[in-house]
Amino acid sequence: MNAAILQSEAISQQVRQALNEDIGTGDLTAALIQSDQHLRAEIIAKDAFVVCGQPWFDESFRQLSPTVTIDWQVEEGQQVSNNQQLCVLTGEARVLLTAERTALNFLQMLSAVATRTQQFVAATKDTNVQIVDTRKTLPGLRLAQKYAVRCGGGTNHRTGLYDGILIKENHIIAAGSIAAALQQATAIAPPGVFVQIEVETQDELAQALAAGARMVLLDNFDLTALRAAVAYNQQLSAAPAVLEASGNVTLATVRAIAETGVDRISIGSLTKDIQAADLSMRFAG
Repeated sequence: MNAAILQSEAISQQVRQALNEDIGTGDLTAALIQSDQHLRAEIIAKDAFVVCGQPWFDESFRQLSPTVTIDWQVEEGQQVSNNQQLCVLTGEARVLLTAERTALNFLQMLSAVATRTQQFVAATKDTNVQIVDTRKTLPGLRLAQKYAVRCGGGTNHRTGLYDGILIKENHIIAAGSIAAALQQATAIAPPGVFVQIEVETQDELAQALAAGARMVLLDNFDLTALRAAVAYNQQLSAAPAVLEASGNVTLATVRAIAETGVDRISIGSLTKDIQAADLSMRFAG
C-alpha cells in the first residue's frame, strides 16, 4: 500500500502544520541534549494493529533533518503484534526527540483508522459487500484518514462535496420531490461524478428507482426492510441500482447487514470513533 492517492505536497503541508503547532518558537527540552549527539531509536508496537501512516511519520523527521535514516521492518497496511519492532531511526538526538510526538501522532491515528476498517472488512468476509467511509473525518485530515481506510481494506465514498452528489432529505425538501431532485442532480452532474440519493422508507425507494436512481442510500433500514429493498431492486431491472446501507452500523451488526445483499455499507465510525494505536520510541543504549 502506498500514498499515491495523495499528493506529496499535501502530506508535507499536514506535517509542517503539525510540527509548527508542537514546536512553536523552539523545543526547550531538546536543548538539554548536545547538538552534535547522534543516537539510534526504535519504534515499538504496544498492542496489535494495522500499520498505517509511514509517509507522514517519515516526513515528520525529514522536515527537521534530511539526514535522519528510517529503516522500516514492516510494510504499510501490515498487521503487527504487541512488542513488535516497527522501524529503526538513526540521526541527531535533538531531531529524534523533537519530531517524536508529531510522527507518533500521525502513525497512531492513521493506524487506528486502518485497524478499525480492517475489523469491519474481516467481519464481512466472504460477502460481496464493500465497507465504505464517510465525510465524518478530522478537519484538515480527511485525505489522510481516507487513505487509512484503504490501507485497512475499505473503500472511499466521495472525498468532499465536489466529487460526488449525495441527495439527502433537506435537498429533496428544497427540490420539491425525489423525482425533481434526481432530475436536477443528473442535469448538473459533471462527467464521471456519481449521483446518489438517500431514502428512509420503502415508498421513497420505489420513488427513487422509478425516477431512474442508480445509487441509493438506505438510511436506518432494519434487516427486514433491507432484504425487501434488495429483492425489490433486483426484480425491477437486469441492471439493478447500487444499494448502500447506513446508520448505526456496529461490528456486532455489520455481518447481518452484509448478508441482506446490499452492495455497500457506509460507516462513520471508521474515522470518528477510533482508539489510537499504542506506540513508543526507545533510544538504544
